[in-house]
Amino acid sequence: MSVSRSADAPAAAKGAGGRYDAAYARRVMIILAGIITLVLYIEGMLTPSLQSIQTEFGITTGQASLILSSYIVTGVALSPVVGKLGDIYGKKKVLGIVMLLYAACVSVTGFSPSYGFMVAARAFQGIGLTIFPLGMSLVREEFPREMVPRAQGFLSAMFGAGFAISLPLGAWVSNSYGWRATYHSAIPFVILLAVLVFLLVRESEYRRPETRVDYVGASLLGASLALVVLGLSEGSAWGWLSTPTLSLFLAGVVLLVPLVLFETRYARAGGESILDLRLLRRRNVAVTNVLGLVAGLGMYLALLSMVYLLELPGISGGYGMSIFGAGLSLVPLALGMLIFAAIAGVLVSRVGTRPMTAIGSAVTAAAFLAAIPHHPLNTLLVIEFFMGAGIGIVNAGMINLLVLTVEPRDMGLATSMSAVFRNVGSAVGAPLSGTLLTTYVTSILVPGFGYLPKFLAFQIAFAIAAAVFAFSGGFVLFGREVLGKSSAIAPEPTPRSAAPPAESTAAPGIPVPE
Repeated sequence: MSVSRSADAPAAAKGAGGRYDAAYARRVMIILAGIITLVLYIEGMLTPSLQSIQTEFGITTGQASLILSSYIVTGVALSPVVGKLGDIYGKKKVLGIVMLLYAACVSVTGFSPSYGFMVAARAFQGIGLTIFPLGMSLVREEFPREMVPRAQGFLSAMFGAGFAISLPLGAWVSNSYGWRATYHSAIPFVILLAVLVFLLVRESEYRRPETRVDYVGASLLGASLALVVLGLSEGSAWGWLSTPTLSLFLAGVVLLVPLVLFETRYARAGGESILDLRLLRRRNVAVTNVLGLVAGLGMYLALLSMVYLLELPGISGGYGMSIFGAGLSLVPLALGMLIFAAIAGVLVSRVGTRPMTAIGSAVTAAAFLAAIPHHPLNTLLVIEFFMGAGIGIVNAGMINLLVLTVEPRDMGLATSMSAVFRNVGSAVGAPLSGTLLTTYVTSILVPGFGYLPKFLAFQIAFAIAAAVFAFSGGFVLFGREVLGKSSAIAPEPTPRSAAPPAESTAAPGIPVPE
């Protein structure tokens, strides 16, 4: 499949004579960093506010988790679609449009009059998740290959910065003015960044206008995940063996059959499916997708559990904090991500992507294990810092393992597919936490909280998170190293069904990875 370049678009990140344009690349990084920080501010502030939203709408903890997961489910379905649209029409144009749509959805969510309305608004807001794969693809195109690890490390660090800003600031706004005010305050900044994308970012060189978008596959995947997530969210209220709960689980699993059949037929007909078998056959792509799946599950499972642990009364093993107190207490986790993602981005070129990811996984797993016993608050904050440090290292290692494996022409598809797997894990992790907190409850009824979760629920959540990160630390060793001393391994052969060799489409000055 051919790759076309826009005739009227300047070569991305290239100055006079086709050399790397450092000033432009830095500008792109600043804009992308601002977008990531803002989106995480909007999303991060919501987590400490869930208890308040739960009380306002009179819903269970499991239903509250659906507010988080509905956003992720839609993001799962939209990420491959938007990634492909970026390949067709240009990543800059699509990113700008997504930003404007996200601003509209954020505006609507802030005025939610009921729980059902908010879940629906959050579902539409899921288009914000497509911003991240588009941004990562742009970075791969704007920087020479040798600078990609540091650039990706910087963006991974911005996830930590976003949480570090959103958790205390968003929690303070929510605590002082209500959770709706945080949404309202973010709208002008979303619009401003969308305008900056249109004005200051050049269009991507890599276009494939002849390709088709797999709308059917994305719809089937989104519907399957939505049914499973809804079953997890409502199972404790309906009964795990009740007909509605079992029907949702069964329908979600059954939908995977037509999904696989359609994707196989679609690929054989020359289409590019959302679950691209050609890319999935490549070892590093398969490894990073599995890692993203389990890491997303572990992180959201533990994060939601941690928020409730900080806000619940001491009689349940909690720390009895306000929204602001909980947000402030999660800052050590965000700082760990911020600091160590940046460090990992610098060191990964020497250490290698596999060892870096394995180290991060081991640190995260150990931190979650350490969180299982009940601790004084100061001890828990130290443990949180190491949780964030490990997660930051894992993110920096995983993204470099992926983007330095695939060719530029496949970058939009590969990063979008990776986002799908990671978000599937996140979408399951949030309601799984809610399920644990509503299944293991005490007999104590507290006004404003309902029946309190047992401390055992939090211990199980942290144990599951430790297990999945331990698994990821071992599984990454099946990958093929692309950096560090062991990166001289012979490149992985491209499957026969793949597109023409990357040398015909790679950008000048960017060596083609394996």
